[in-house]
Amino acid sequence: MKKLILQKKSALVTIEPNKTKEYKIPYHNELNTEQYEAVMHTNGAALVIAGAGTGKTRTLVYRVARLVEDGVPPEQILLLTFTKKSSAEMLRRASQLLDGRCDKVSGGTFHSFAHQLLRKYAAGVGIEPNFSILDQSDAEDTINLLRAQLGLEKSKRTFPQKQTLIAIYSASINRCIPVEKFVETHYPRFTEEIPQIQSLIQLYIRYKRQHNLMDYDDLLVYLLSLLQSPKFKNIIQNSYRYLMVDEYQDTNSLQHQIVVELAGSRQNVMAVGDDAQSIYSFRGANYQNIFNFPKSFKDCKVITIARNYRSTQMILEVANEIIRNAGVRYEKELVGVEAGNVAPIIVSMSDERQQSLFVVQQIIEARENGIPLTEIAVLFRSGYMSFDLEIELNRANIPFRKFGGLKFIESAHIKDLIAFYKCVYNPLDVVAWHRILLLLEGVGARTAAKIIDDISNGHLTLKDYSILKNYRSSEGIVDLFDLLKRESNGLEKIGNMAVRFAEFYRPILKKKYDDFAKRWKDIEMFLGIAERYTSLATFLADMALDSPIESTDVDPEDSIDEYVTLSTIHSAKGLEWNTVFIIWALDGKFPSSKSIGSLEDTEEERRLLYVAVTRAKSSLFITYPTNIYDRETGFVLGSPSRFLDSIGEEVSERYVLVEENE
Repeated sequence: MKKLILQKKSALVTIEPNKTKEYKIPYHNELNTEQYEAVMHTNGAALVIAGAGTGKTRTLVYRVARLVEDGVPPEQILLLTFTKKSSAEMLRRASQLLDGRCDKVSGGTFHSFAHQLLRKYAAGVGIEPNFSILDQSDAEDTINLLRAQLGLEKSKRTFPQKQTLIAIYSASINRCIPVEKFVETHYPRFTEEIPQIQSLIQLYIRYKRQHNLMDYDDLLVYLLSLLQSPKFKNIIQNSYRYLMVDEYQDTNSLQHQIVVELAGSRQNVMAVGDDAQSIYSFRGANYQNIFNFPKSFKDCKVITIARNYRSTQMILEVANEIIRNAGVRYEKELVGVEAGNVAPIIVSMSDERQQSLFVVQQIIEARENGIPLTEIAVLFRSGYMSFDLEIELNRANIPFRKFGGLKFIESAHIKDLIAFYKCVYNPLDVVAWHRILLLLEGVGARTAAKIIDDISNGHLTLKDYSILKNYRSSEGIVDLFDLLKRESNGLEKIGNMAVRFAEFYRPILKKKYDDFAKRWKDIEMFLGIAERYTSLATFLADMALDSPIESTDVDPEDSIDEYVTLSTIHSAKGLEWNTVFIIWALDGKFPSSKSIGSLEDTEEERRLLYVAVTRAKSSLFITYPTNIYDRETGFVLGSPSRFLDSIGEEVSERYVLVEENE
């Protein structure tokens, strides 16, 4: 008989870095002084202020590895990031450092982590584990349906549209403020409608619970409820003893509360971020979180990493000058490893066409000097600002790609296919039912509503749908139920299900869209993605929380190997190029005229320019046209961006563009 011994749970063990230990990884040699300090920090809270290009990802990767080397069980380490891709890449690199010993480290986005726990502990918040997730457009359609049921679209001409209603609801949750306060501040024209808005939102919340639905915000709300539950709080906190959060400047108020609860009494949490790169307030990010973090934890250590490995010192001087005049900031000066010999150039020109021709000319010269087109980017404040440039690039036969727009998963035809899966997984998902029923020929809104009522009341199920014979145009409806019933046994692979759903959907797609062939290529790509999955729950979660692919606007067969990148600055964050052009650096355009009246908004525009500048590695051009008539304000705009005022001739070269007669 085996002898039984008592052993302390690993959750109770205190880990300290061993200063004299010989680690497998030579941390001293691999990291600079500031990075090393962050990597070797173990117990208690720490805030790492990591400037642009200073190796923050490397710091997180090595800290994960060092904790594992010091004996922390990998499954008790949690890394939260803002994209699934970034967490996967960090954990892959950590595992490579330690020959796979970091494979069991937990990582993901706030929403994917919430989804994982809620599937496991659904009963703790009174929901069923097979809940469906509503994406943005599904949530808007749902609240619009309820809005119509209450007759609000007819009774009030000024009542908010569905997009605004969801924006109000989401903002109140993520910013942790009452609905009425948000409406009064951001939508004062709807102040009189606040009681009706609140009633509609309460109906929306009840409707989701009744039909086992969650939107993105619910995932965080219910996660916080779990963490505040006496029954589950300790279980979760003991499961994740060491917490790291990337891009902390992008967290919202609700996510900050979640971090505080997850850290618990141990407070073993490290936040990494850069206050100077906080540019997502329109998504609910709270700029103050990174300043409030040290106040939320006892004896929080603040570590600043400022050695930049991306840009030349000459480019960094411009970035430092821009951010130095920020109202509130952590003190840091980016210092480059490379001095560089090309000063950033600021160019004034008379009009938009001159600006476009100048950028095209410089791209051609850069290409002739050996800079690949893929190492060149043109960045701008808003998408419309590149329209004229796109024309000139086409005329010059310079290939380009513009980034932004719909994600693959947001396209209507892919959402149609996913709705089939949702009905199989959660037969009470009335949003998905509504979507696929209206695809059928002869089925209108009234018939769809009656079927959905029968489903909600339990009169109509995938096991028994005999009452369908009472419906007009029932043949197509019965075919649909036959298909879903066959797939609902759960025995088939996700890829096989996708093939049969696509076969059912193909004739519908052909009738519904003129660009059938292009959309069918998207569906073929979707079939390939579905084949990777064996779990329907995981498949639907990934589709809802972290779409794997952008929309296939370009035919893969016609794809090009080399192209100039055109991108909004928001889409460019985290990326880098040898040569960067920042266009439309004109007061009224950047900062925009809408932001100038608000100090907070203007400061975010300053940080946006800082982010754009720090994308450049070797060459930086900032351009602005003058004598531009702005239709929105009725003014002629002619002054360079106010953010350029502090950039002196010692750190940049300024030119006025003059056309020569040939």
